[in-house]
Amino acid sequence: MWTIYTETGTVVLVGEIRAVPKSTPWQPDRLEEATGEAQRVIIRSQPKISPGDIFRLIFRGGRFTKLPDKTVAADYLDAAQLERLAALEAEYDKDYSRGSFLMTAFDLLARRLDFDDDTGDDATDIVREAAEDADVPIERPARFRGEDLLDNLAEAEPESHIPCLEAAMTATEAGQSIIEARGDDWRRLDVPAVMANPLEIALGQCWPWADRQLGEEIRGIWSDAIENAARSDGTTLAVVPLRVLAEQDGVLDELENRGFEIGGPNWR
Repeated sequence: MWTIYTETGTVVLVGEIRAVPKSTPWQPDRLEEATGEAQRVIIRSQPKISPGDIFRLIFRGGRFTKLPDKTVAADYLDAAQLERLAALEAEYDKDYSRGSFLMTAFDLLARRLDFDDDTGDDATDIVREAAEDADVPIERPARFRGEDLLDNLAEAEPESHIPCLEAAMTATEAGQSIIEARGDDWRRLDVPAVMANPLEIALGQCWPWADRQLGEEIRGIWSDAIENAARSDGTTLAVVPLRVLAEQDGVLDELENRGFEIGGPNWR
């Protein structure tokens, strides 16, 4: 947690990573206590998905799961990238030649590396439950419409997802030890180590974070929410994705450049 003192109150920023392994022995007591003492909390919103969005996904599924116009991975990747992909195909008995690079990356991270299996509550879950128990008002940043997200994804060129695929291959090649290392570094407040972890890098290199338009909008939504909190009376506790806070030129850098005194772990 980082603490920022303003002219009117205090903002507590909690840097969240998703899919914290159950093997990571972090104790949320301090987070629950801080939530109970806050005048308001800010936690993430879920995208607004309508029944119509589900039908759009069904009828346009090929544009999300396959490379366009019967092209194959070899039409886009260089020799070194193809060699790495072929090695992973052989290891996991999979054929990724026609799959979209984003779907291939998600398959590598979620099914082969299995990064989100056997996980505990995220910081958002802890804070939401504690706020509800203590009757602390909960605020959520603006939600994206499912239609907008699907349109953005459908319009993305295959080449735009190659950095995501490369990062996912690197994380998968590194093996499952990086999952526990990421959780342990987060628990130990070693923020630079978390940000340098191949899994965290891969998650940040993939859609929607790596999409210029969506990524900027996500970061802008959080920056606006924290700026509003800094003008509010009393204490605000906000659970924010760690990469939004600690990345280069992220929210913490922005706040420091604006002259705010920030108490908490080093983030770079």
